[in-house]
Amino acid sequence: MSTIVVLGGGYAGMAAAARLAKLGHSVTLLEASGQLGGALVPVREEGFTWDASATSTLLPAVMRDLFRKSGRPAERELELVPMDVVREHRFTDKSSVAVPGGTRGAQLAAFDELGPGRGQQWLDYVSRFNEDWEVLRQHYFEVPWEPTALPAAVEERFRSRETLHKRLRKTFKDERLRLVAAHPFVAAGQELRDVPAWAGLTAYLEQRFGAWRVEGGMGVVAEVLANRMKTRKVSVQTATRVEDIVVRDGRAVAVSTAAGEIDLGADGAVVVAFDPRSLPALRPLVDRTLPAIPPMTFHLGLDALPEHLTDLPDELVLHGEPTLVVRTRGLAPEGRHAWTIHSYGKLMEDVLLALARHKIDVREHVVHRVDLGAAELVRRWRGSPLGVKWAGRSTVFQRLGPRTPIPNVYAAGAHATPGAGLPFTGLSAALVAQTIGPA
Repeated sequence: MSTIVVLGGGYAGMAAAARLAKLGHSVTLLEASGQLGGALVPVREEGFTWDASATSTLLPAVMRDLFRKSGRPAERELELVPMDVVREHRFTDKSSVAVPGGTRGAQLAAFDELGPGRGQQWLDYVSRFNEDWEVLRQHYFEVPWEPTALPAAVEERFRSRETLHKRLRKTFKDERLRLVAAHPFVAAGQELRDVPAWAGLTAYLEQRFGAWRVEGGMGVVAEVLANRMKTRKVSVQTATRVEDIVVRDGRAVAVSTAAGEIDLGADGAVVVAFDPRSLPALRPLVDRTLPAIPPMTFHLGLDALPEHLTDLPDELVLHGEPTLVVRTRGLAPEGRHAWTIHSYGKLMEDVLLALARHKIDVREHVVHRVDLGAAELVRRWRGSPLGVKWAGRSTVFQRLGPRTPIPNVYAAGAHATPGAGLPFTGLSAALVAQTIGPA
């Protein structure tokens, strides 16, 4: 039985720990804060509960696979609910589209509401990613890969100079369709001119597999996985800040914490499940990358709302300057509501006034409010849950994970994958477990 120390108790860290413990390893999980969960830990104040980061997930099979391969199946631990509408977009010309997930036909009808032929244009755009997904799923997302030994089909995509910005400008004359396709990347802190075109396959995943939420909020996932640590007998140390990885003769031999060193033994390994920039031993390996910065975030506790504001979708995108995203499914006391607002772009006025300009006026209904800037969010999470900022096609080679240049050090999480969100971080944890293998 080998000793594995997992650094970071967020979703990726717990997923990696659970999988590795099930494979027979002796696993210790270190978390700097006082509880497990990372960006899944909700914000709770005055009886309101808001998801701190993600509110839904794509590719539910990734989460189901994690639970099935580490203990009880997901269906016995939490309730995954398919969303009829992934998100609604409202544009400055007063038109709108509610984007359904999991079905081509429904998307065809929805986009045709924007004008004749728009639905087919959208379907044609999405269908281009079918082959990208199959190639990358088989040789990249689900299989550990080596930069020097890529299959030709993967190499072709990774070396392509086509950006998502260029593809969208070429594909859509209607700016509204460009805005819909670009939104997941804007929301992930990316610049379209720096994102490779193949990364746009997010639209394909939404159409084919739909979006799913967790009944009770994403905090339920954190709680269930924390319990899974106990089931798998993972040694959990919270309030333990990792200072560095101790490397001698080209291998990691210990993990340095504020309380002392944790020895890895002769055949031990380290899994880094947070931003590797915070560790001096790894910083030179990722000094050419930058984190994607989260948006300004406002959690609102609201009293009883007028009827026209109680039937908003789970996620509403209000395009403009700035673009505002309204998420309405927080938990609140009876008769009240918990909303989260994300702001992208230059917010030159109070967010409530900006909302009011979109005819969503809740200024007289706010009973509690939590404002969080990007710097505060990154400090809380010790990094960005949005991972690495794309800086062109070479970024895919500049991340760490699942392997690193240090033989017994591995990387999982948002900084080890090309996509933000639970599906990609979950896949990164699975790749680490697959790479390390059974004890």
